[in-house]
Amino acid sequence: MNIVIDLQPIIDFFSLPSDVMMLKLFLTVGWIPIGITFIWGAAIVWLYYIQTKWFLTHKQILLAIDIPRGNMQSPKAVENMFAYFGGMHSTGNYHETWWLGIFQLSISIEIVSIDGYIQYLIRTPEKFKNIVETGVYSQYPDAEITEVDDYTTHCPSLFPDEQYDIWGGEFILTKNNALPIRTYINFESTFGKPEVQYKDTMASLMDLLSSLKKGEQIWYQIILIPLSADYWIESDLSDKVISKIIGEKVKSEKNIIDKAGDSLINLLGDFSEFVYKLWGDIESKKEEEKEEPFKMMNLKPKQKKQIEAIQEKVGKLCFKVKIRFMYLAKKEIMNKLKAANGFVGFMKQFQDSDLNSFKPDVGAKGTATKINYPIFYNYRLNARKRKIMGNYKRRDAVGGRSPMILNIEELATIWHFPIETVTKAPLIQKATSRKVEPPSGLPFSDETSANDDIFKNKNNNSDSIFFEKTKKAETISSKDTLPENLPIV
Repeated sequence: MNIVIDLQPIIDFFSLPSDVMMLKLFLTVGWIPIGITFIWGAAIVWLYYIQTKWFLTHKQILLAIDIPRGNMQSPKAVENMFAYFGGMHSTGNYHETWWLGIFQLSISIEIVSIDGYIQYLIRTPEKFKNIVETGVYSQYPDAEITEVDDYTTHCPSLFPDEQYDIWGGEFILTKNNALPIRTYINFESTFGKPEVQYKDTMASLMDLLSSLKKGEQIWYQIILIPLSADYWIESDLSDKVISKIIGEKVKSEKNIIDKAGDSLINLLGDFSEFVYKLWGDIESKKEEEKEEPFKMMNLKPKQKKQIEAIQEKVGKLCFKVKIRFMYLAKKEIMNKLKAANGFVGFMKQFQDSDLNSFKPDVGAKGTATKINYPIFYNYRLNARKRKIMGNYKRRDAVGGRSPMILNIEELATIWHFPIETVTKAPLIQKATSRKVEPPSGLPFSDETSANDDIFKNKNNNSDSIFFEKTKKAETISSKDTLPENLPIV
């Protein structure tokens, strides 16, 4: 049986004029990539629309946290609090994601200094309010939680501004997300009195925040996006980093064309290996394979340290994280060097040269309000200022750099309530007194006494921006019973 291959249609096609050839090629297959691009773009626009519509149905509230006086709780308490916040994580199916627009909501933990007065804050969707309050009260039963107005609403969003100028940006990790930073456990000492054995990492930040003059503000924001407890297992990222450290081959993500090429190469390789086996020339390859299991025994100390640290990090609950810093001040008193360098110094404490560290995002495509080249300098600088201010005010979890991955131990290191015996910050907001149960026969009244709050604008000075506390949250002491409507996570 003879097989005849007719090549005449191909010859006729290439014999056509170039314009006719291109038209036929486009009508046959050329429209496919354009159609795929259009469908992909339409899907992205639709997803953005329905997610925005769904997000606007969730009210955002800002909670001020006043820590108890004489706080002796270590960052471990805040680590436990963040672990409880992991209950905010939820997963959605395709219908919820692509039709209802449901996605994972984030919260923002913040430290703010206005004119030298310091306040801890948590901004959260109202649906997570009970989780936040329960998480805080479970570790700090005598803390006070108050709903306050957003301190950023009265600040300028457009730059240049007549009165104010800013310096700000995001902080990013210098190395892979799987490598941890230096955590609070490494700041503990076995020498000295028990109350000073922990060298509080917040001491330098509290000193910087307390030193601000009237008209200066520093904002410190950490966006938290809850992740699944099995994130590292599902993503396989940590295993890839460990394989790279010990010198194993890492399988890279490949597209369909690459996979097809690899299949052809593997087929040729199998054929060549079959030929080698026939000739008995395969012994050298077997010896190389036998040496692979002994690589772990020959690791350098730095490699062993990195692998152990990665295993420690991935063993705890993690969040996607974005860190933002903002220094806002009147132009006549602005001191960028003190604020920016002081905060960078605070973040440098967590550096471990063998593991990971933070750095300000000052690259050519960075988010910091710094321009490296003088081309259109003022225009580009003001555009960055507007962008970082907008992202901060919205607590945007998408704008700017891609989120980092930090576990609850790392988060508790860079954001926790200062230990009073170690950190002296006289202007930090604290709970006024310890709460105890009132006598059973004490009469009650709906009227409340005035709250002596240093963050309340008592002078009605339009140049000052202060917190106005609007609603007092019910405080749960260690002896109280939890309300029935608290969520069980």
